[in-house]
Amino acid sequence: MNALFPFHATTRDINVHVAVTFLPEQSEPDRGRWFWAYHIRIENDGNQPIQLLTRHWIITDGRGTQHRVDGDGVVGEQPVVQPGKSYDYVSGCPLNTPTGSMKGHYHMIGASGETFDIAIPHFALIAPAVAE
Repeated sequence: MNALFPFHATTRDINVHVAVTFLPEQSEPDRGRWFWAYHIRIENDGNQPIQLLTRHWIITDGRGTQHRVDGDGVVGEQPVVQPGKSYDYVSGCPLNTPTGSMKGHYHMIGASGETFDIAIPHFALIAPAVAE
């Protein structure tokens, strides 16, 4: 799993795995635009269903400028993840620098009605030419 999803965080028996891919075909470095796709897998290793209600992201560009993103659900959904199951989605992030990072949390509700936050691991956004 770590080979496919190198970034990982666990909160309350909920695992969040992240894989990042730089998308050169959607990037325009000459215009100051770099684009990444990120694949998130949320695994419920707990004993009750959970539902993702909202997301909170902190996106930092290579200059240290932070942009916060808050909203309902992910990719238009507020998924319920049953015990022993997982939920996957893919989204994207544009930046005006060739490097940056993302981190955040999801606000969840359990079957008991209790709400809680689960961590999204911090992960780097690095265009390949910068890594050389």
